[in-house]
Order: sequence, then structure tokens, then C-alpha cells
Amino acid sequence: MNTLKSDIINKSRISFKDFLATKSLRITNQRMAIFDAAFNHIEHFTAEELLDFSRKIDPSVSRATVYRTLPILTESGLVKEIDIGHDNKFYLAHKGQKNERAQIVCLDCEKIFEIDAPFLEWYGNTVSEKLGLKPETQRLQVHAHCLKLKDLQTCENKEDRMV
Repeated sequence: MNTLKSDIINKSRISFKDFLATKSLRITNQRMAIFDAAFNHIEHFTAEELLDFSRKIDPSVSRATVYRTLPILTESGLVKEIDIGHDNKFYLAHKGQKNERAQIVCLDCEKIFEIDAPFLEWYGNTVSEKLGLKPETQRLQVHAHCLKLKDLQTCENKEDRMV
């Protein structure tokens, strides 16, 4: 792991512990295993996938603890919740990347691609100001079909997601 990534994760770990303290919540091995699993995963993940990743770090992590810890992680701003309009919500650890990101969701395999969207903050501020409002949150999400799957009947993203 490179030094910058390690520094970001260490700062985030401290931030998570501080956030738990402000909420009068205990810093447990299970919560820290869930944190580590989220921050060591590169792609978007579901709560069930996070459970599997966490159990590889600490087999005592329960499903209930994952489902109770995810809202804490999202409230702390360390993990982003992404609703693509299906049964599962997806999550992504915030590892120092810019907030101005858009999601492109493949409707065929549910893979979520994150892209920089530097115009997003400007757009949200501009349209809100016209209405006399101040933006609190915003997101841009595009749902699309895989052209490769349509043309070639194969998509490596779909196979990767099924593994």
C-alpha cells in the first residue's frame, strides 16, 4: 500500500474513532474490522459483501453489527451510500477523493463507475440560488446499458460481479 493511501486510511480510522466517541459508541474490534474491510475494498460493495470482507478480518463480525455500523460510517461521511434503485444499496469508502463525482450505473451488471464531475458543485449552487435555496447534498447518477454486451453478448464487468 502506498504511503499516501496509508495516510488517508489512518486519518480516516482516527476520524471514525473520534466520531464513535462523539456518539458515545464503543470502539470494538468488530466495528474496526468493518471499517478496515470497507477501506481496503476498491470497488463499490453491498452490505452482504461487506459482511464477507469483514469476516475475513474478524470471523466474529455479525450481520447485525455490519447493518448497525454502515449507517454510522455513512453519517460520519467516511462511507458513501449509493442507491441505484434496486433491492441492494451500494457503498464506497471515501478515501480522500473529491466529492464532485458522478456515478454511471450499468443496468446489465449493476457495476457502478465513479467519474470526476467538477461541474456538479457549480451546477447545484447555480440552480439552488435561482430558487433562493442553499444546496445541502447533490448527486448525478446515469443509468446505462453495456454496448459490449449488446454487440458481443459478453461483458467482463458482469462476469466480475458474479464472482
